[in-house]
Amino acid sequence: MRPKVVVGILVATAAILAVPLVAMQSNVHVVWGPADFVGAAVLLIGTGLLFELAASRTRHLAYQAGIGIALLAALLLVWINLAVGMIGNEDNPANLLYLGVLAVGFLGAAIARFRPGGMAYALFATAIAHALVGVIVFVGRWDAALPLDAIFVGVWTASALLFRSAGAARSTGGLVNA
Repeated sequence: MRPKVVVGILVATAAILAVPLVAMQSNVHVVWGPADFVGAAVLLIGTGLLFELAASRTRHLAYQAGIGIALLAALLLVWINLAVGMIGNEDNPANLLYLGVLAVGFLGAAIARFRPGGMAYALFATAIAHALVGVIVFVGRWDAALPLDAIFVGVWTASALLFRSAGAARSTGGLVNA
């Protein structure tokens, strides 16, 4: 990993975490403890390092954008569920359904060995898994943010389409090392 990139990830993480730190000084509704800051730092730094590791495998912009979008979506899905929950509140065990969505994506990526064509299938499967969670939530009439689920399905699909594009470029000789 390039040291400048790692420093950039650390600086960006500090800047993002400064927002709730400053907000806590003037807003009684923003209450973060040390564990919240540590958890957020691990999520942000981990996501940044994963992106650098995956994106450094290629110079193809569609592949880099696909991995960036997928990782950002995964980060937001975890963050939202930890902060307020997608189904009810953050303490609702039904929110664990979203771990299944992430498992589909990560398992699919591992099976695809991060190759663009396989990544496209993995992210399409992730979109389908997320849509199925939305259907389960709708049928169960749980208090949930279904429009947010629809946005996530769209984001997973967009990432899959970018990987498909990268795979097409690879087959024509346009993708380097991925």
